[in-house]
Amino acid sequence: MRVHRSGTTLAGAALTALALLLPLAGSAGAAPDAGAGARQVPARGTAGMGMGVLAHDGRGDASGGTSVQAVQTEGVDVSSHQGNVAWSTLWNSGVRWAYVKATEGTYYKNTSFAQQYTGSYNVGMIRGSYHFATPDTTGGAAQADYFVDNGGGWSKDGRTLPGVLDIEWNPYGASCYGKTQAGMVSWIRDFLNRYKARTGRDAVIYTATSWWTQCTGNHSGFGATNPLWVARYASAVGELPAGWAYYTMWQYTSTGPTVGDHNHFNGDLSRVQALANG
Repeated sequence: MRVHRSGTTLAGAALTALALLLPLAGSAGAAPDAGAGARQVPARGTAGMGMGVLAHDGRGDASGGTSVQAVQTEGVDVSSHQGNVAWSTLWNSGVRWAYVKATEGTYYKNTSFAQQYTGSYNVGMIRGSYHFATPDTTGGAAQADYFVDNGGGWSKDGRTLPGVLDIEWNPYGASCYGKTQAGMVSWIRDFLNRYKARTGRDAVIYTATSWWTQCTGNHSGFGATNPLWVARYASAVGELPAGWAYYTMWQYTSTGPTVGDHNHFNGDLSRVQALANG
């Protein structure tokens, strides 16, 4: 009988250990969109350019698709997360252009927009604004209107860059915002068409190659009209989304000095000015 009880105890212990291990194995293999319990969902409005890059693409070397000119011009992108930015410090470090978050969806305006947008201009930078897209909340045209009406406009003053559509991983839910690849392409097209109708400019598209491949099916239809701003935190930009033979801007790090997000413009300052002038 003692042997029987010992065997029962050992079997029970083994089953208990297995039960403890199974949830761990399941969580290790869980998909990124497994639900709100799998990660902490940020508050609406707090999204910033590139906030999903490290989680999905990581940081490291990349190969192929570099397509760079000999000269790169340094720039930064900021949102309300940075608050009041030390623009003089950035200018003295060699930063010559900046993009400022203006809006998100049709429900949020950057509370630090005035200081950031005007401050960068006042130190001599060429600057523009960007919109963080949320295709699951309202249509593309409606978000383009909200963007233009709240800081996303353009004027040919030689110092204002065209607006940017920041289209990337959804920080609030499913990566592709619950849309099919065809549905996502349609949403993006609606945004771009309305933005051009309102401003006369083709918006820049900010994205990451892996997101673009997953959520648009690597659609190639925008490369002929819309400049590419690609996100990749590595020593080389890596493969570009379909349709673009080269990038216009490259967000290469989120850990730069003064402001984390630093970018290369693919060309010298005269090329930045040319984009501003259209």
